[in-house]
Amino acid sequence: MIEAKEMVYTLDDVPKPFGKALGLGIQHVLTMFGATVAVPLIIAPALGASPEQTAVLVASVMLASGIATFLQVNFGTRLPIIQGVSFSFLGPFFAIIGLTIAGGMEVSMQHIAGAILLGAIVEMIVGFTGLIGKVQRFVSPVVIGPVIAMIGLALYTAGAPMAGANWWLAITVIFFAFFFSLILGPKQPFFALFPILLAIIVAYILAIILGEVSFEAVRNAPWIRLPWGSGGWVLPWGAPKFEFGFFLIILAGYLASMIESYGDYHAINAAAQGPELTDKQISRGIGMEGLGCFIGALFGGLASTSYTENIGLVGLTRVASRYVVNIAVVVLILMGIIGKFGGLVATIPGAIVGGLYCTLFGMIASIGISNSAKSDLSSMRNQMIMGFILFMGLSLPYYFSITEIAFEPVWLSNIVVSIGSTGMAVTAILGLILDNVIPGTDEERGLHHFGQNNK
Repeated sequence: MIEAKEMVYTLDDVPKPFGKALGLGIQHVLTMFGATVAVPLIIAPALGASPEQTAVLVASVMLASGIATFLQVNFGTRLPIIQGVSFSFLGPFFAIIGLTIAGGMEVSMQHIAGAILLGAIVEMIVGFTGLIGKVQRFVSPVVIGPVIAMIGLALYTAGAPMAGANWWLAITVIFFAFFFSLILGPKQPFFALFPILLAIIVAYILAIILGEVSFEAVRNAPWIRLPWGSGGWVLPWGAPKFEFGFFLIILAGYLASMIESYGDYHAINAAAQGPELTDKQISRGIGMEGLGCFIGALFGGLASTSYTENIGLVGLTRVASRYVVNIAVVVLILMGIIGKFGGLVATIPGAIVGGLYCTLFGMIASIGISNSAKSDLSSMRNQMIMGFILFMGLSLPYYFSITEIAFEPVWLSNIVVSIGSTGMAVTAILGLILDNVIPGTDEERGLHHFGQNNK
């Protein structure tokens, strides 16, 4: 594990000159951009969205991500963690769309917004009442480590398949990310700070030479999105509609998201070499995440959660500055308002993003493995629990992907499918049960230092 003294910039540091900090902030945006636009692009065809409506949806997501990140970094966990639209909600979104699409895209989005708003209230209650923080007393490194590892490993479907669109571009990103960070980085600090940004720039230039970049998105994008009117910032799809059944369906997404975020908080804290997480930090984080979802729905976006991609970036660059992430917030908000700006970033080929995923997701898994080392890894008890929950976190979602699971009531069936299809949720739930039921000492479970900072 990287020692705290080896961090380039810690939580409170302000990189100077400003140009350096700006580059580091843009690097965060580029890292999360692919996943941020992926969800709206995935659900747009199901919504029957026109190109113009799709552009508004993507812009709304960027704006909502900027607002949610600002709340999290400055008032939530106060850790350098990016917030963005979550894949955990795809199942509930598709279920709601299927039941409402007859009324058109706007009606479906109004129902989705209503469900997000109600679910966000639940998440805020869970967070701000301190309920989620109390869970920390029952979660040892035996569980936390595999959950963090699963956050990275479960995203394997987003790596090589995306990179395969053009392996030359993907391999260029991977090669230069390693080259800049591990070969040139130790000799030249500049390369250690910007390995991902530089790798993307090199691959993007190659993509232009190969004719893989289309600037059509820039030409068609508007210069400025106004706050009001059709396609504006506030309620671009109309007033939210509320259905209790949709509220129950989306709770599955929120449950998976909260479990994922709980692991993400530990992962980013480990990557940033921060002090031990406290109950209050975790509670504020989940509460602010709920507030971010609430505000995001009002701005036409989708539900947000913490982003694992950027955890790997912090671990790779050893830059944990909140100031840097706040610069990323400004960039995200500008991308949500200035159409041409977002259109330019949208020209990055998917293969480049795929190469980026191949580079960073494994970093998250390694952070999880290092976190598990706080427990007794020679213990047969711990080995059996960690091995089982890791395996089931990969195997059970695959089972759900090839098996049709449906029973009455439908809302309960949707909840079971949503949870069972999420590797992080499966790993966390099974781990919590086994680690707290099977006898083990505090030393064995890695809890002998628990509570020192929980004040």
